[in-house]
Amino acid sequence: MWNDIETTRDLLNFKVVADTAAQLIVDSYGQPISVGVSGGWGTGKSSLVKMIGQSLQKIDTQNQYVFLEFNAWLYQGYDDARAALLQVVSNKLLQESENRKTGRDKAIEFAKRIDLLQLAKLLVPAATGALLGGTIAGPIGAVLGAVGGLLKSDGLPTSQNVEDLRVAYTCISPELKKLFKEKASISFPREIEDLRSTFSGLLQELGVNLVLLIDDLDRCLPETAISTLEAMRLLLFTPNTAFIIAADEQMIRNAVRAHFPEINLSEDHVTSYFDKLIQIPLRVPRPGITEIKGYMVMLFADEAQRKGDITKETLLTAEKAITELVSKAWMGDTTQKNFEDAFGSEKTKMVRKIDIADQLASIMVSSDQISGNPRLIKRFLNNLLIREAIANAQGLPVAFNQIVKMQLFERCASPAAYDFFLKSIDQKNGIIPFMADIEQKITDGTKIDAVHESWNAPFVQDWLKLEPKLGELDLRPLLYLSRDKSILFTSGDEISPTGEGVLKAILLSKKLTQPLIEELKKLGETEAERILNKLFRIIRESQYELEKVQMTFHITAAYPALGTRLASFLFELPPQKISPVLIPFLRDETWANELIKHWRDDVNTPTSVQSAIEITKHKK
Repeated sequence: MWNDIETTRDLLNFKVVADTAAQLIVDSYGQPISVGVSGGWGTGKSSLVKMIGQSLQKIDTQNQYVFLEFNAWLYQGYDDARAALLQVVSNKLLQESENRKTGRDKAIEFAKRIDLLQLAKLLVPAATGALLGGTIAGPIGAVLGAVGGLLKSDGLPTSQNVEDLRVAYTCISPELKKLFKEKASISFPREIEDLRSTFSGLLQELGVNLVLLIDDLDRCLPETAISTLEAMRLLLFTPNTAFIIAADEQMIRNAVRAHFPEINLSEDHVTSYFDKLIQIPLRVPRPGITEIKGYMVMLFADEAQRKGDITKETLLTAEKAITELVSKAWMGDTTQKNFEDAFGSEKTKMVRKIDIADQLASIMVSSDQISGNPRLIKRFLNNLLIREAIANAQGLPVAFNQIVKMQLFERCASPAAYDFFLKSIDQKNGIIPFMADIEQKITDGTKIDAVHESWNAPFVQDWLKLEPKLGELDLRPLLYLSRDKSILFTSGDEISPTGEGVLKAILLSKKLTQPLIEELKKLGETEAERILNKLFRIIRESQYELEKVQMTFHITAAYPALGTRLASFLFELPPQKISPVLIPFLRDETWANELIKHWRDDVNTPTSVQSAIEITKHKK
């Protein structure tokens, strides 16, 4: 198995981009700079950010840079992200001042100014009556005393607001009195200005450039993402700072809109918000065929080394050689032999996997379902290993390359093409009657007759050319390993005439109706499952039309035990097809818990769906 965490191993030829970004920071000569690393989910943003930091560390021969990594997602739901970022920066600089034996007083002052700013933030909701023009008037202690009297009036703060304020003030009051001599008022603009001034002075006294690597903003809920960006603004564009921010730009745009729901923001306004934070936009390069080929070969090599098939030394030598090959891909496509030679005397143990990578690379890049996404490729390969392990454990007569080809079709073909594939399998021998003829024509270079409209797609044509040939193979073991194994044993003509009538009625219905649920109960669970399978095929062919998806809930209302089958199907819904309308049907169903959690945590899930899930959670 391959883990799904960021890495500084350059398996996708990101080094040149990382080195360029690092050099830009060096060439800024202490002037503030912000770099935005943008890209979709799973494209390698986090890895590229880490590589930029690593490149900068290699250049930093005089210990001029202080590096700080901040993952906003870790603080979601546990702390205020704005306060967390400022506190992490403060702690890091205090530690640096101790290590470098200078700047300690400034570091302490900076820390206390952060505390004061946090206290001022608490004063706003609690001392509503004392807030005037951005200033909390009067000594802080006096404001606290006055707030207690305000609680008797309706619509003013709760006792908990005041208690939180008292605790915060009690904790920091002695230090604040020493540092600020209990100022008569707190002016927010002035405190922010003083905070930035202290921060800048501290960096100058330490003689360092602070490099903040901020990651996973696009995984956060809008509130956390915006809080982190707002905290960044307090420190941004201060001399001797560099911010490197990894985020899916579209997700940040969505967060901005969600944060200001009452304002009708134009696209220009949303763009302007992000652009004001980012001076240098970098987009994660989309890998080409050679990069993906090298990436897959190295993933297979990692697995081989863990199993003991090749040595650690061979792995490291091969990685260096393959990285060099990929970096020169512009000179011409590298051959399969080039990759084999990278493994030296142990190449025979890698030939089969290199051949698979060589065949798959082009489709992994061109397929709309994968599009060269490194994370999706890892998931694809991890699933292959799981299926191979199941096949070995159950003694199924299938080869690894057969599993690969079957899973590739299942993952990348259109729902209609895959459904036609399933329907074409002879239930008696597991063979598709026309497959061998098509494969022979491909070998001979003869024109292929269209067997189905969906099979005219470029992906299917490319897939048919891949080894191994499946025309004379019993496909039932492979179907057993696939996500739709139950469909193998259920063909459409097994539904009774009564069942067909109920299915038609379900498709014509506009909402969940009790009479149809009762009819399903009369049919029995076996027949209901056959209808559910038929509905799955119809929904795929309709490109996951929402009304048809909703109709499946008739089945689970009649037979909750079939909920796990429905949940498995709903996992395959493309993100853009997931609707908040589905959440009320699922929220009280135990079988849907994992599905709901997946949608809630998946950054690709529409914001409206995530909001519906959150609302549902709070109502329970």
